[in-house]
Amino acid sequence: MGEPDYGRRQLRRARYAVAAVFCVHGSVTGSFATRVPWIQEHTGVSAGQLGLALAFPAIGASVAMPLAGAVSHRFGARSALRGLLALWTLSLVLPALAPNLLTLCAALFVYGAASGMSDVAMNALGVEVENRLGRSIMSSLHGMWSTGALIGSAAGTLAAHLGADARLHHALAAAVLTVLGLLLCQGVLDLRSTPDEEPPPRFALPPKSAVLIGLVGFCAVFAEGASLDWSAVYLRDELAASAGLAAACTTAFALTMAVARIAGDRVVDRFGAVRTVRVGGVLATVGGLLVVTSAHPAQAMAGFGCLGLGIAVVVPLAFAAAGRSGDNPSPAIAGVATITYTSGLIAPSAIGAIADATSLVASFGLVTALALGLVVFAGVLRGKDRAPLQAPGTSPAPRADRSA
Repeated sequence: MGEPDYGRRQLRRARYAVAAVFCVHGSVTGSFATRVPWIQEHTGVSAGQLGLALAFPAIGASVAMPLAGAVSHRFGARSALRGLLALWTLSLVLPALAPNLLTLCAALFVYGAASGMSDVAMNALGVEVENRLGRSIMSSLHGMWSTGALIGSAAGTLAAHLGADARLHHALAAAVLTVLGLLLCQGVLDLRSTPDEEPPPRFALPPKSAVLIGLVGFCAVFAEGASLDWSAVYLRDELAASAGLAAACTTAFALTMAVARIAGDRVVDRFGAVRTVRVGGVLATVGGLLVVTSAHPAQAMAGFGCLGLGIAVVVPLAFAAAGRSGDNPSPAIAGVATITYTSGLIAPSAIGAIADATSLVASFGLVTALALGLVVFAGVLRGKDRAPLQAPGTSPAPRADRSA
């Protein structure tokens, strides 16, 4: 069955629906990130072991992510997103149930696999809506993801402050988010492959056009993953902050990411992608320096806030640049996603390994250096202009792969 012809009003509804899906997805991450210190204490693992375990979500995502296209091809984009998002929200309960390092790694592998597949499905639908509307929306969609991370981390901060068991906290969060996700998926685009359309390849090397763009995304995702997973641990271990204040640092980071991404589309339209990323890279570098030189939790929290502001729009702009890099943007988008997930794979274990060998301060020195890389390599995000806006009720030119 072919895809329906969507009018402007339907596209706006689909945009709001997919934005809300991004919010639900981010809420799971925020809920998990604030309870990482509790999970570390519950399992009795060291910083290095925690870093190893935190690599498994990205391993799971990298392994499972190519399957999202096949799932969408078979079941349609809406049904695929509904199932994959529910799998992701329900997987939140697994890490807190793990009693030791081995089971924690297994739980985080499943958690990451569900995250990666649902992430690909919702981003593909977001790119499709952006292409049909003919204007930038990806930054604000990722802003909604950060808003969700903020909501989830705020709830986690409260739970940590009250000393709540993370197993109960995550079970309640998973139940609420699963119901919300199932309801919201009803409003996204119901795209389906035609009977004669070949399914997308399960595994493919990223095209050359995606490599440099992906490296810019790599720097930003490394800094984001390090800050989300380790900011609370950094304040607790390096600056002797309380559990509630340490969790609040993750919330502050998520807040700056959300604000910057929601405002990002207007900023990019006014100043351009390259200038926006360069200025953001400078701000992120300053934030990293504040973190590594901090003697008080307030300075470190300000540093993490600057990091969040600086890197917020980089990944949405990397996806947008990949989408404009050729006649068939799907392989480039998939390539950028693969590289950024590789960054997510490397970041937690690298931070933990460096922390074990030296200190968390040295680990965030590496984050600061990668933030400076955004200033140097921002020029690769300069690409073709966006296609002109489609008239209401008309269909855009057919795409090579409309399934997620």
